[in-house]
Amino acid sequence: MIFEFPGLLVLVPVLAFVGGALAMLARRRRIRLARIWSSGLAKAARANGRWSPIALAAVGALAGFALAGPRGGRIEVASETRALSLIMAIDISRSMLAEDVVPSRLGRAVREARRLIHDLEGDRVGLSVFAGRSYILAPLTVDGSAITLHLDALDPDIASQGGTSLAAALRQGGQLLGAAPGIADRVLVVFTDGEAHDSLNEALVAAREIQDLGVRLILVGEGDAAPSRIPIRDARGTLLEYKRDEQGNLVETKRRDDVLQMVAEAAGGTMVPADVPDQAGAIRDLVSAFKRMPTSETRTADLRPLGWVPLLGALLLLLAHTALRRAASLIVLAGLVLGPGTSAAQRPSPGVKALEEGNPARAATEFLEEARKGTATDTAFYNAGTAALAAERFEPAEAALAEAAKSLDPDLRYRALYNLGVAGLYMAAQDSVGRDSLLDQAAEHLRQALMLKPSSERAKWNLELTIRDRNPPPSGGGGGGSPPPQRGGQQPPSQGSPPPSSGSLTQTQAEQILNSVEREERATRAQQLRKLRGGGVRGRKDW
Repeated sequence: MIFEFPGLLVLVPVLAFVGGALAMLARRRRIRLARIWSSGLAKAARANGRWSPIALAAVGALAGFALAGPRGGRIEVASETRALSLIMAIDISRSMLAEDVVPSRLGRAVREARRLIHDLEGDRVGLSVFAGRSYILAPLTVDGSAITLHLDALDPDIASQGGTSLAAALRQGGQLLGAAPGIADRVLVVFTDGEAHDSLNEALVAAREIQDLGVRLILVGEGDAAPSRIPIRDARGTLLEYKRDEQGNLVETKRRDDVLQMVAEAAGGTMVPADVPDQAGAIRDLVSAFKRMPTSETRTADLRPLGWVPLLGALLLLLAHTALRRAASLIVLAGLVLGPGTSAAQRPSPGVKALEEGNPARAATEFLEEARKGTATDTAFYNAGTAALAAERFEPAEAALAEAAKSLDPDLRYRALYNLGVAGLYMAAQDSVGRDSLLDQAAEHLRQALMLKPSSERAKWNLELTIRDRNPPPSGGGGGGSPPPQRGGQQPPSQGSPPPSSGSLTQTQAEQILNSVEREERATRAQQLRKLRGGGVRGRKDW
């Protein structure tokens, strides 16, 4: 538990002493006056109200706690779902670049995989890719958005070894699913054109191995059964030529249904034909009957104001005491009912007032002053950084948000890191000399924010712009800073998107820039990998 105004805790013993002392003095005066009338009346006065000083002292102590503004309520909230364990293995060999389907074999596989992730929301999904070898991109997770990020970047150039090894994909998928706990069915979905070349025997052995592990195999065919050439395009997407082998002959590739069928039969699995218009729907229908495992997910609730708890205790105690001893209790009860409405703990802080007056620069100064006084330090630094960001004072905003990012509260830390990334985008747009360094810093802050909240669409969007787009980012970084709370020390609300300025990029323009930069990065990666591979292994198919 924390307190918004810890300095007011000194009032707890003071109010307890004052309440008890006043009740004691009132009781003694009542006994003295009763003695004047008769000894019997004095005896009755002494017998009544013995516990009044203690009760009113407790009321005073509870009132002091309420004025200090206690905050707490961070609890673990558990939710249960029934999840399936499913690994998607996608063929990224060069034969998947054939354009006998729209936009290409790989493009269709990625599209169907993305739709499958959406349909299997709540299930545990992982991702691997394969060419001559298999690579794990994402282990089993319930966060489908993290898998989608990897799907957007799939390209044959990320594989260090060409060719198509179905055996490697099957074995690695079986290993990932074999380590999955629980009683749920384990499913391996492989998107490929079946160009296994001379590795069919190994693929059949691997298929029997995963059947022994209890893994259900679903093979999804991609491409056309008629031979098709493999296009080679430059960074702009312009067709340069078609893939040729070492002898200079044009390479032709086709979907190998015979290979896929043999592997599916060896594993006791199922094949989804390429001519099925909705492959993701077909896979969803197949796995709908599989057994799912109950899983639970926990999340941490935000800190909530708890001043009402001691205040309610004080009111109930007073009401109980008022039923027996009405005189002094009614006075204290009126004070507690009327006092909190004007108490300092309920008033807006100077920083909030400055924001309401439309002066974010002064609000940032006020929030920094709160932080120096030690009043809800992490939240005060966050509020100061957000206000400075709104005032376009980027360096003070960066310093304050960096302090807020050290918070132990994951939600507050995410917001601080996100706004640090936004501040870096603003600064990079204004500083052409240090622009690359600022963009790198912004990307790192946004990555850390995504680690805390992988489902944040704004953070993903800004991270994509920061990494791929080397032009100035759109105004507001796609998300903008979060408004500070309406009461000092309250948890910041969710970010809102600011109105676009006249200099902002539209969604279409941003996508065009991203696609262009992505093609350039692919070409660069391909050149580097060719150097590392030394031109590849002669005599071995690399498609």
